[in-house]
Amino acid sequence: MNNLAELYRKQGKYEAAEPLYVDALAISKKLLGEEHPDVASSMNNLAALYRIQGKYEAAEPLYVDAIKILETVLGNEHPWTITVRNNYQIMLDEMS
Repeated sequence: MNNLAELYRKQGKYEAAEPLYVDALAISKKLLGEEHPDVASSMNNLAALYRIQGKYEAAEPLYVDAIKILETVLGNEHPWTITVRNNYQIMLDEMS
C-alpha cells in the first residue's frame, strides 16, 4: 500500500496517494504498535505528501511524532532519524 502511494506521489497523483498513506499508517500502528520505526516511516511519507501540497499544518505533527519515535527507538544519530529530521527542516525552511 505504501509503495503504491509512493508511486502515486511521484506521479503527482496526490489525491490517490493520500488514502493509501493514511491506511498504511493505520495498519502499521495496529500491527506494530505506536513506537515502531515502520510507523515513523509511514508518518514521514504522509508528512512528505502533505509538505509537497503545502499542507504544513497537517505535515508538522507527523514529522514531530516520527522524530520522537525514531529518537527513542533508534537514537539521535541513526541515519533514519537524521533523514526525517532533515525532511522536517526542509519543510520549516519552506514555511519561512
